[in-house]
Amino acid sequence: MNKELFFKAIIKFLFGFLIVSFLLFVSAGTFNYWNGWLLLSLLFIPMLVVGIIMFFKNPELLKSRLNAKEEENDQKIVLLYSAIMFIVGFVLAGLNYRYKWFELDNIVVIISSVVFIFSYLIYAEILRENTYLSRTIGVKETQKVIDTGLYKIVRHPMYAITIILFLSMTLVLGSIFSFVVFLMYPLIITKRIVNEEMILKKELKGYKEYMKKVKYRIIPYIW
Repeated sequence: MNKELFFKAIIKFLFGFLIVSFLLFVSAGTFNYWNGWLLLSLLFIPMLVVGIIMFFKNPELLKSRLNAKEEENDQKIVLLYSAIMFIVGFVLAGLNYRYKWFELDNIVVIISSVVFIFSYLIYAEILRENTYLSRTIGVKETQKVIDTGLYKIVRHPMYAITIILFLSMTLVLGSIFSFVVFLMYPLIITKRIVNEEMILKKELKGYKEYMKKVKYRIIPYIW
């Protein structure tokens, strides 16, 4: 067992759980924010399961996914904007619950929860299909172009599914205000994709040909 990887994964998992919990419940002013507990369950239980599977089946992928340090300046800006988006979105969700600004019907929360779970299953499948999915931009020596499964439809299915995940997340929290804030994400991820493809075209053999074969980045017939 790789003890260093194990403890690093556990620490990052607990840190993420505590940060999200802090943002939600402090802004809500109570631990009775049931939407917050629902999101924590939907987000961190599958994350734990997927992390355990990667630890035993593909520790290299887990190691790369835990590394969030970017070298590219453009990607550092993307991470900064993403962090701001999450902080503002989660705090607004808690404040929305505290002050009852605008409460979504429970049916919206339930449907959004189902969408989130289904999207996370697709997310896990993408991780299984593409073992080069690092959280940072770069090309490994042994990396090759993946053009099977969802990669036959769009070039960046991971980014496409995270858009659905993040937007449904805000509705699970019952906050239309957070939803509006998270609409920034497609714009943020566009910058990341453009920069990533510039690097892949330059450094990954066969990627230019793949781009000609699969024309759309995240949304078929649109972009």
